[in-house]
Amino acid sequence: MNLVIIKKEDFIDQDHVILKGRRFRHLISVNKVVKKDQLACGLLNGKVGTGCITILSDTFIEMEISLENDPPAPLPLTLVLALPRPKMLKRIIQSVTSLGVKKIYLINSWRVEKSFWQSPVLQDDCLKKDMILGLEQCRDTILPRVYKKRFFTRFVKEELPLISKNSLCITAHPKSGKNCPCGVNQPTTLVMGPEGGFIDIEVETLEKAGFFPCHIGKRILKVETAVIYLISRLYPA
Repeated sequence: MNLVIIKKEDFIDQDHVILKGRRFRHLISVNKVVKKDQLACGLLNGKVGTGCITILSDTFIEMEISLENDPPAPLPLTLVLALPRPKMLKRIIQSVTSLGVKKIYLINSWRVEKSFWQSPVLQDDCLKKDMILGLEQCRDTILPRVYKKRFFTRFVKEELPLISKNSLCITAHPKSGKNCPCGVNQPTTLVMGPEGGFIDIEVETLEKAGFFPCHIGKRILKVETAVIYLISRLYPA
């Protein structure tokens, strides 16, 4: 845990918070904190700073905190992702949150199994838990916004042009003859297909919406690997 995420309900007064549950157990068993330790802290969707442990009991930690700094700047990228398998989705949400992605659209496509949309992983509370794990990893506090879109054609034709306005529009597609750009200096909307990729008519529909297909090489990667590779290629550190 590189950053302790503080929630509004943790405050017992203006400058003190009490942590219980998962965060308490993690700080005790993994971080092995002791009284008077200084920890990096951040208010969920707010400022970041430090916290000093004032009380360490068997069931909770009390900290005096000071939050004065802004969180890291977001990545200027909107991710449009065909809904992957639930276990993979959890890992992807954590990873792209750590990279600073703040807008995520989960969409349907021909190769997305209908059962994926019924997974509890898609519930807002579950998505939030995975996003918080990503924020803890990268010392950020701002939750991404996740949108779920069940109708591919309607979304691409009616909503995506407005979402992607004034941005570089890319469809990741292994059959494309063009290489993905590298080190862009502008906002980007990146569309990623499911395992097996988009079918041809979906790629054509995206092209008509202004998205040019590109590939990242001869190797065919898993979606969770390709997402991280593409984001790192577009916005190298």
